[in-house]
Formats: sequence, C-alpha cells, structure tokens
Amino acid sequence: MGNIQGRDILVWVVLGIIAGAIADAFVPGNGNLLTFLVAGILGAFVGGFLARQFNIRLNLGSVFVEQMIIAVIGAIIVLVIARIIF
Repeated sequence: MGNIQGRDILVWVVLGIIAGAIADAFVPGNGNLLTFLVAGILGAFVGGFLARQFNIRLNLGSVFVEQMIIAVIGAIIVLVIARIIF
C-alpha cells in the first residue's frame, strides 16, 4: 500500500465517520447509524486508497476539505455497492 502512516489511518477513520453521514444523505436507504458509520469508515479507506493509487490531487488549498471530499466519494461508492449487494 505504499507509505501509509498511522496518522493517515486515524484521519481516514475520523473523516470516514463524518463522510458516512454525508454519503447516507446522497444514497438513501434503510441503514441505521451503525451502517453508515461503518460505510463511512470503509469509504474513507477506499477513497484514500483510490486517490493514492490513481495519484488524485484536488489542490483546493485545504487538506481537510480535500480529504473530506475523497472520503465522501469513497463512502458513496461503498454505500452504492452495499445497496446493490444487500
């Protein structure tokens, strides 16, 4: 996975929790709090992993905003896949 540090993982988890709540608004379903929190955390990892793999840089001037957007996109991907499977 490259050069991922513990700080990166912690940031992905925190952003993932927030991202799951935001993503749930975009991908409505019958999930509960636990469902979108888990999807958000997984989505943060997915978004962070994909951004690193494809060398995606948003260059918005704010690292927090960039990471939040990536986490929300990853959470949306996870929720869409989860809704298709389940």
